[in-house]
Amino acid sequence: MKKHTVAIMGLGVRGKTHLKGILENPDRYEVIGLCDIREDVMKTVCETFQLNVPCFTDVEQMLRETRPEVFVFVTYPNLRLSMIELAVKYGIKAVSFEKPMAEDMAEAKKMTDLCVANGIKAVVCHQQKYLSQMQALKKKAESGQLGEIKKIFAECQPWMAQLGTHYMDYIIWANGGCRAKSVIGHVHGPATLRDDHPSPDFIFGEILFENGTRGYLECGYFAEQHNPDMYRDTDNRLTVWGTEGYAYAETDGFWGECSPATAGRLVTGKEPGWYHFQEKVIQTPYYTEYADWLDGDSRPHSCNIETAFHGYEILEAMCLSALDNKRVDLPLADYSYEPVMERMKRELPEFPGCDKEPRDLYKGDWDRPERD
Repeated sequence: MKKHTVAIMGLGVRGKTHLKGILENPDRYEVIGLCDIREDVMKTVCETFQLNVPCFTDVEQMLRETRPEVFVFVTYPNLRLSMIELAVKYGIKAVSFEKPMAEDMAEAKKMTDLCVANGIKAVVCHQQKYLSQMQALKKKAESGQLGEIKKIFAECQPWMAQLGTHYMDYIIWANGGCRAKSVIGHVHGPATLRDDHPSPDFIFGEILFENGTRGYLECGYFAEQHNPDMYRDTDNRLTVWGTEGYAYAETDGFWGECSPATAGRLVTGKEPGWYHFQEKVIQTPYYTEYADWLDGDSRPHSCNIETAFHGYEILEAMCLSALDNKRVDLPLADYSYEPVMERMKRELPEFPGCDKEPRDLYKGDWDRPERD
C-alpha cells in the first residue's frame, strides 16, 4: 500500500489528536511537515512523538516547500475557507479539518464546490461515530432488528456549533445517507452567539427525509439531561425508532435497546466514552478509512465534505425556518442572504442573565430547573 504524505497545521489539543490518529496508521501515512505559530509547541510535539520533520510558522511556506498529498488543518472556523483555497493553489488532493466546516452557508458552499471542482477528497471530523456503541447502533438500524426505521432523534446539551453538527451528521449516517426534503425549526437565546463557535442557546428542528424517515434534533442547554452524574456539556443521545423497537447510544458510552432481540425489555449498558477513546479508538479508524478512500476505494469516507455540507445545510434551514416562521425546502436555492448568526444577534430577544458567559448556561443556575 502507498504511504500518503501529510502536513499538519495547528498543534493544539485537537491537532495533536489528529496527529496521533495519523501516526497510529504508520503503514498508510508519512508526516513530512508541521506548522504552528508557536515554535515551542512544535518542538514539544516533535520530542513527544519522536518526529524529525521540517517545522514552519507560516502555513503557505509549509505547503510550498513540502507539497504534501494530505493537508490536515485544525483552526477556528473563520480560517477554513482560506485553507481550502491554499490547498487548491498548491495542488493538494486531500484535506481533513474540524467542524463546524464554516462560519456561514456561503463559505460552506464555496469550500465544498472548490473541493469537488478540484478533485480534493475532503473530510470533516465528525468522528465520534467510530465509538463502539455508535457502531452497534448503526448495525441495529441496518439489520432490521428494530423493524422499519421511522424516526431518529438526536439530543445534546452543547450548542449547535459545538456538538449539533456532529449529531446532524449522525442522523444522516443512521438513515443510510438519505437526503432531507424539508425542515422546520425553532431557535432562542443570544448568549452563545458570543462564543468562538457562535450558535443560538437552543435549537430544535424536525426533518423530513426523502425516504419518509423523520429526524429530530435538539441541542443547547434546554435539552434533556440523561445522565445527571456526567458533565452537562457532554450529555447527548442518538435514538433510532423502528416499527419493532428502539435503540440509543451516547458518546459518553451509555447505550440501550428495547426490541424483539431483548424480549421487549429495555436493556442498557456502558462502553468507555469519548474522553477515554478520542484518540486511538476514534481518530485512528477515521484516518484508516481516509487512507482507504485515498487509495481508490469507490466508497466515499463517511465524513466526506458533501455529506457534511448537507448536514450544515439542514441546520441552516432550521435557523431560517425559525427566523422566517416558515417551512424550508431543500436544497437551498440561494446563499446570498444575510448570515443567520448575524440576524440572530440582531433579532433574538435578550432576557435576564443572558449577559453571562456562554458556558455558564450549563451550570444550572438560571433559566433551567435542576433535576431532582
